[in-house]
Amino acid sequence: MSITDTPIHRETERGSGITVRSLITGVVMAICISVGTPYGNMVLRGSYLAIDFSTAGAIFLFFILVFFVHTALGLIHPRLGFTRAELIVVYIMAIVSCSIPTMGLTEYLLPIISGSTYYATPENEWATLIHPYIPTWLVPQDPSAVKFFYEGSPKGLGIAWSAWLVPMAAWIPMIFAIYFSMICIIVMLRKQWVVRERLAFPLAQAPLAMTADEPGKPSILKPFFKNSLMWAGFLIPFAVGSLRALHNYYNFIPTVVLETSLPIFRNTAVLRIALSFPMVGFSYFVNLDIAFAIWFFNLIARLQEGVFGIIGVTSSEKLYYAGGTPIVAHEGMGAMIVLVVFGLWSARSHLKDVFRKAFRGDPEIDDSDEILSYRVAVFGFLGSAFFIGWWLWMAGLALWVVPLYVAVMYLVFIAVTRVVAEGGIAAARAPLIASDFVTSGLGNTVLGPESLTALGFTFVWAADIRTFVMASCANGLKLAEDQLQRQKRSLFWAIALSIVVSLGASIWAVLYMSYTYGGINLNSWFFGPTGGPAYPFNYIAGEMNNPHGPDWTGWIATFAGGGVMAALMLARQQLLWWPLHPLGFAVSSISLTNYISFSVFLAWLFKTIILKYGGPTLFHRARPFFLGLILGQFTVAGVWLIIDFFTGMTDNNIYWV
Repeated sequence: MSITDTPIHRETERGSGITVRSLITGVVMAICISVGTPYGNMVLRGSYLAIDFSTAGAIFLFFILVFFVHTALGLIHPRLGFTRAELIVVYIMAIVSCSIPTMGLTEYLLPIISGSTYYATPENEWATLIHPYIPTWLVPQDPSAVKFFYEGSPKGLGIAWSAWLVPMAAWIPMIFAIYFSMICIIVMLRKQWVVRERLAFPLAQAPLAMTADEPGKPSILKPFFKNSLMWAGFLIPFAVGSLRALHNYYNFIPTVVLETSLPIFRNTAVLRIALSFPMVGFSYFVNLDIAFAIWFFNLIARLQEGVFGIIGVTSSEKLYYAGGTPIVAHEGMGAMIVLVVFGLWSARSHLKDVFRKAFRGDPEIDDSDEILSYRVAVFGFLGSAFFIGWWLWMAGLALWVVPLYVAVMYLVFIAVTRVVAEGGIAAARAPLIASDFVTSGLGNTVLGPESLTALGFTFVWAADIRTFVMASCANGLKLAEDQLQRQKRSLFWAIALSIVVSLGASIWAVLYMSYTYGGINLNSWFFGPTGGPAYPFNYIAGEMNNPHGPDWTGWIATFAGGGVMAALMLARQQLLWWPLHPLGFAVSSISLTNYISFSVFLAWLFKTIILKYGGPTLFHRARPFFLGLILGQFTVAGVWLIIDFFTGMTDNNIYWV
């Protein structure tokens, strides 16, 4: 049954997609993600659906929307179905929402700002070392409210809202400023990345495929779901995931082991061999040279760790959330710095246009295709960065350190976003967090306890962050490039609405579950004494108790990594035959790359064989199979979370990456 190709339908399809029902649907999905994902990983302790850039929860809900809801509406009447533009808007709102509740922000924010009080003991001396330097507006001041947050409220008491009003009033404007500045940066870089460099954006391929119609043949059931090859790919992870889930219910049912490790160089390094169906799927859409470089340089990094371990090249430096050894982490940071600087230099012509439009209003420069005008983007970024710097200064960070920290923070966000957009790496974080870069590079003796305390609180938004709004917006603007032909400015308000709803809903959800069940009875990483709440204050106390100057070994490694990255980039530009893409070196020091590299290798191998023996035609025909791998993994994880909810099963985590 086909939709009648009426003029009204054609006009709607070319529209902005910002309609009442697309906004309502996007809000509903944002609420489901913001409430459901914390419940899933905190209460059920099941699969994480909003932990990485893959935005598993968004893809799962989008599958339900397109395959079931949209199809059902179309069967009732063809015009009741969503237009493709509307579906894209809903998906953009959903992926933005996925970047907030779990590893993006909320499940760190509330436990960290209360953990400084709850986990303070005479042994760790936080009360004497750290508490005097914490501004009162930064954390809850009511000890009983903090206790009930971790241990559960007495019956009938509920959430201690009054204790959280002041800290939330301080933190939420800061969070909004960070998110708005991220959007402004992506607006300034979008044309360079999407139009001029034509980055692959592998993570955007699944929603594009799910919403596509055959040319001139719009239909109720999308062609993607009529493809048998897609269902073949779908069934593989669905079957494997179901077996693993059923094993948790009935231990006589065999499970499937997807991960092992290979110790090398006398156990001084470990090579992870793990199969991630989504990463195989995403990596199929990555350029062959990038995919090759990712797994190749991961091997080199592991070999380097092993050789250094054998010959005794070590560093005693303590780094948090760093990948591999400190030396390798600093090398990776040097590579990331060069990646961003070189990228901005390559974009200098475009950025010059952006700033000329912003400051002079040059009429020859067209910014009508952006979700914000260049003037709003530039001044919005500058204003947000100034506010962030002022907030950090008020929190105790020395004024002269503020510009350095803010610059490194944005450098990390841009670098990781570039890695996601070009390399399709769904699980990544920075090789070195901004606070560690500052204390390692400057030494803690010049900072003082106030600055160290302020840097510790930046762990909320710039430490173990495996997803964030900038990367989601980058993928969203790629989707909007071809599918939202008119009124893109209104898309900004859809994104803003998703952020506001997601932040509010996820904060409420975490507070409600914590005061109902007691945080210490929930996810041990987000609430436990050795997890996220303790990391910032162990960092602060460690720096205070161990005064040191600049780590020169770290600086040497940083310059070495930057030098290698620069050489790789120059070779890439000057030598047409050069096979090693520099992006692979930039991500080789990230610990998560060790987990995904085998999956990237498999995708590279499959794609190489397909292109060699079948050419572009077979490559195109095989696309649905690899998209099915992505969709099948996320669907089985979502389905079993729902089943676990009704059965009361916990600790049934069948998904990673």
